[in-house]
Amino acid sequence: MLFNALIRTHHITSRKKVAVLKKAADTYNCYVLLRTGGCPGVMYVESGREEDVSAWVNTVQRLRYKDYQLVTRPGPQADEGYPKSSTISTDPGLREVDSIKEFGSLMKDRGVLGWWRKGMGYAPR
Repeated sequence: MLFNALIRTHHITSRKKVAVLKKAADTYNCYVLLRTGGCPGVMYVESGREEDVSAWVNTVQRLRYKDYQLVTRPGPQADEGYPKSSTISTDPGLREVDSIKEFGSLMKDRGVLGWWRKGMGYAPR
């Protein structure tokens, strides 16, 4: 079983903060995806242990991002019935993308597109 969480911020531009997030992803054995550069900043975290996801989220909270919103609290990953792409990375670590479109594509590949769209406010709750 996988656990995940979604965070939205004003933006993610500080390389020092990204380095802290990368170290936390490695420490807590989490897969992390960041949308960096412009507005909005989006963070997705996934792990096999809910405690690891919660610990990573706590690291983000301590960094005091502008307009920090824990959109979906750490919890079991919803099964949306979408087939997961066979090419998705399940390796722990941090990855960055530059666009919401690319972020959404990766959420689709992970089988959580509907969950992500609701969390971002793109679909009715």
